[in-house]
Amino acid sequence: MSTPTQRAIEAVWRLESARIVAHLARRVGDVALAEDLAQEALLAALQQWPEQGVPNNPGAWLMTAAQRRAIDHFRRRELLERKHQELDSALQSRQHSVEAELLESIDDPVGDDLLRLIFTCCHPVLSTEAQVALTLRLLGGLTTEEIARAFLVPVTTVAQRIVRAKRTLSEARVPFEVPRGAELAERRASVLGVIYLVFNEGYTATSGDDWIRPALCEEALRLARTLTKLAPDESEVHGLQALLEIQASRLRARVSPGGDPILLLDQDRGRWDQLLIRRGLAALARAQQRAAGPGPYALQAAIAACHARARRPEDTNWTRIVALYDALAQLTLSPVIELNRAVAIAMAYGPLAGLEVCDALRDEPALRSYHLLPSVRGDLLAKLGRFREARAEFERAASLTANARERALLQERAAQCARGEYHPGKSAHAPPAEHHEGDVA
Repeated sequence: MSTPTQRAIEAVWRLESARIVAHLARRVGDVALAEDLAQEALLAALQQWPEQGVPNNPGAWLMTAAQRRAIDHFRRRELLERKHQELDSALQSRQHSVEAELLESIDDPVGDDLLRLIFTCCHPVLSTEAQVALTLRLLGGLTTEEIARAFLVPVTTVAQRIVRAKRTLSEARVPFEVPRGAELAERRASVLGVIYLVFNEGYTATSGDDWIRPALCEEALRLARTLTKLAPDESEVHGLQALLEIQASRLRARVSPGGDPILLLDQDRGRWDQLLIRRGLAALARAQQRAAGPGPYALQAAIAACHARARRPEDTNWTRIVALYDALAQLTLSPVIELNRAVAIAMAYGPLAGLEVCDALRDEPALRSYHLLPSVRGDLLAKLGRFREARAEFERAASLTANARERALLQERAAQCARGEYHPGKSAHAPPAEHHEGDVA
């Protein structure tokens, strides 16, 4: 059982590790070395704080300890002498005011070091899986075990991804900097995409026994908030934050006490977090103010806002949602977006209209193994009274999903159709990806 001091160290590390690693990475020019040095400082805290007590300024203590270990490293190995001199002279010249300056650096929410670290973790030389693992490790402060548990993969797999990612960055001599020009736009899309992917996996888990994983949603939302502070003029950064804030507002209402899924239109809206909704709507307003036209994340946030503003399911402005999906489809050309659009059309104009759009996607290669295509078709067919066809679709959807809760839901719907009845509640079972609705478009 952990002691109060150990819990305090864990809390401080979760809050401060990204800033410490980012600061060191800028100084030493190597993300892997920066994390090693930060880990040495953490080890020192674990050894000293139980005896000496938690310092008044624990973040500054860790930063100072990590910097001193950086100096020791360069002295021992006689490497990177210029970097060593910069660190050494900086500490010596500021020995009487170092704590105040370090505190100022740690408390600065818009420091360039964090922005550099985010862009480095999402460098295109890394695979998406490696980007996600490294981002959660260095910026989310999650342990390897926590990341593995969240994504239901072996710890060794995550550890290998992180080690390889750091080695790849080092071997490719990736500069620790924010890119410029066209490369900046490309890398920003990767950064937003990684945060988006992390949230999406938490909002509707692709496999396992739990339908949602709130811890992943919390980490993604924290990263999105950090990024808006680091890049306050970027519309889509605010659009992503808006989307995640509004979607996260529903987490408490998305599962029953027993963990079963509760779809969007069946949820108790009194359980939606109004603070998160207000934050999301404010972020959406900032996104709209900063762009001539909305981007994909801002459009998805606007769709989520339509639901957030509806006090009752029947108050939902479905024609507005269809129009937003039309605009989104023009920007993304995504078959998943089109599937969400089909659900919105069904809600606005009837299940037959939605089924026509849905049927046009049956030969789409990207959706052949995507369980929510037959799930949506099954829902629309059942609402039209075509129970035999609907049952086959629900059974196919159940066979394709790797999530136990979702499979049980789909099997129950297939059983209803077999009995010649259908009681799905108000919601269609629509795609969770692309805009995180996870319930209905």
